[in-house]
Amino acid sequence: MAHHTKVRKIGNSLGVILPKEALADLQVEEGQALYVSKSADGSLRLAPSDENFEKSMKVFESLNRRYRNALNELAK
Repeated sequence: MAHHTKVRKIGNSLGVILPKEALADLQVEEGQALYVSKSADGSLRLAPSDENFEKSMKVFESLNRRYRNALNELAK
């Protein structure tokens, strides 16, 4: 599932318009929020915004900062 798009000027901002195939893959419609997160490899991930998911990500980010060294050792 690879989709090609460009960064465009929208008003005074820059934006990305997602093709309808990408929106169908994400199962989102106009007006729904998306959650953007950065992967370890530097790429960005888009996911439909979900209240439970957002709470889980905040907990993960907190724990990830606190236990970064231990998690890195476990990942070896």
